[in-house]
Amino acid sequence: MQWALAILTVIAYATLPLGSSSFEQQPVPTLLVGLAFVLLAIFGFPFVRARSIWWRAAFALVQLALGFWIYSLSGAAVGASLLLVVLVVQSVLLLPLPAAAVVAAVIPLVHLGMDWQDGIREGLGTLAVTVFTLIVTELLVREQTARAALADANEQLRGYTAQAEQLAAIRERNRLARDIHDGVGHHLTVVQMQLEAARAVLGTAERERIDAMLAAAQEQSGQALAEVRRSVAALRDERPRLEDALRTLVSEATAAGAPAELEIRGEVRPVRAEVDESLFRAAQEGLTNVRKHAHASRTSVVLDFRAEDRIRLEVHDDGRGVPETPGDGFGLTGLRERMANLGGRLTLDSDGATGSTLAVEVPA
Repeated sequence: MQWALAILTVIAYATLPLGSSSFEQQPVPTLLVGLAFVLLAIFGFPFVRARSIWWRAAFALVQLALGFWIYSLSGAAVGASLLLVVLVVQSVLLLPLPAAAVVAAVIPLVHLGMDWQDGIREGLGTLAVTVFTLIVTELLVREQTARAALADANEQLRGYTAQAEQLAAIRERNRLARDIHDGVGHHLTVVQMQLEAARAVLGTAERERIDAMLAAAQEQSGQALAEVRRSVAALRDERPRLEDALRTLVSEATAAGAPAELEIRGEVRPVRAEVDESLFRAAQEGLTNVRKHAHASRTSVVLDFRAEDRIRLEVHDDGRGVPETPGDGFGLTGLRERMANLGGRLTLDSDGATGSTLAVEVPA
């Protein structure tokens, strides 16, 4: 807009010598005063625009006086009217809108020296031009301001998006690290312990003991492989439904010598991925502890959807109970952290006479 105003100012100055056929013109004074107006309009405008309101108001008053003088010297030349239009535009850019409106309203007074009928006619025409210029310039200023605000908002949105993506990546890395530690890490630790124990008795004649240790290590390595496959399926978004994953888990526990059954209460509904994973881990932890510590003859896994605002999972056995801290490396601590992150809770009711019940509840 500043370059457009500069070009318009030069064009207006170039038309000053044309004057008007109805009024006497003074060419030399007109060009000199016009040159002062042009220099101020082109070079003074950007200078005062960065200054206080008093500098900008003084600039507008000086230009207004020069504009009136030019109009009188040029014999009401078209160029003088164009320079006054330039002044209206600059006033909108420099001053508050009411002050710019005052400038636009004062400019038609250049016709006061005319016959009153011609003065009114010309004054109204000039007023229409200045008001039109005022409105159009204000609309352009507001449009530019809106564009700048939109650009800033877009830039902030891009920053927020990048932060959200980074946070999501960190959360996903933390989730994968926790799953590897709690799942694969647990099984590989057991494999390592079984192999170390087997090596310790390798030189003895206890073949059956060695065979049992290697079988346990083989079982744990198979479970570790299943954990890897489950994690890969989750990354590919090929995760089985929760109820199907629990059925597989119950079947594996039964095949491993710890008979178990799955009961689903209420109408099954989809759950978030993190809820799905936490409920599966709770069932896995419960069945693992039952197999290792409870010596139960029967275990039931209950997935309860009956409450609208939460989902409950229970692992109940009829064994001798599970210690609060079984020390199996997978641990109730990790489960409690998962539940806390989801706004849920975990309880363990263990009684040697009636067995134990591991229960978790998470918001639906």
